Formats: sequence, structure tokens, C-alpha cells
Amino acid sequence: MQVAKYDPLFRHLCRAPDGRVELTFDEIEQLVGPLPVAAARQHGWWANETLGNGHVQAKAWLNAGREVESVDRARRTVTFTAAGWRRGA
Repeated sequence: MQVAKYDPLFRHLCRAPDGRVELTFDEIEQLVGPLPVAAARQHGWWANETLGNGHVQAKAWLNAGREVESVDRARRTVTFTAAGWRRGA
């Protein structure tokens, strides 16, 4: 998996208004292509961490100054926090 796959999500979040942003899984897939099955099944896939190689997708939202605030797998939606500066980003 390459970080570049999630660059369109990064750009979208950078261009979005500064407040919270809610996206459906379908909207995210329109930006980056198909999400892995883990995105729909495992809450941890949306973790706000970039340690190791398993969470390259998190770099997209963290580098855009956002974090995943909540994930509703039943509704297939993700809410990202308002944009903010992160120490060490």
C-alpha cells in the first residue's frame, strides 16, 4: 500500500472548511478508490496513528491537521475534527 493512494483525501481535507468534516465511505472511495475490507470491519483502521507501515491512510488526515473523531460503520460515515495545528506534524 502506498501513501500516495490517500493523497486525494489529504487534499480534500485541506480544502474543506475549517470545521468538522463528515464523509461517507463512498465519498472517500470516490477520492482514493476502493477502501480495504478492514475499513468497514475494524474500527482500528481509522486510528489516529502512523506508527509502523499499517496506518499509512492516517497520514492523509493527520497531515491535513485533522483526526478521526468518530466512525459509524453501520452508516458508513467518518467524522473528522475541525482543522488544527498538531505538534510534530
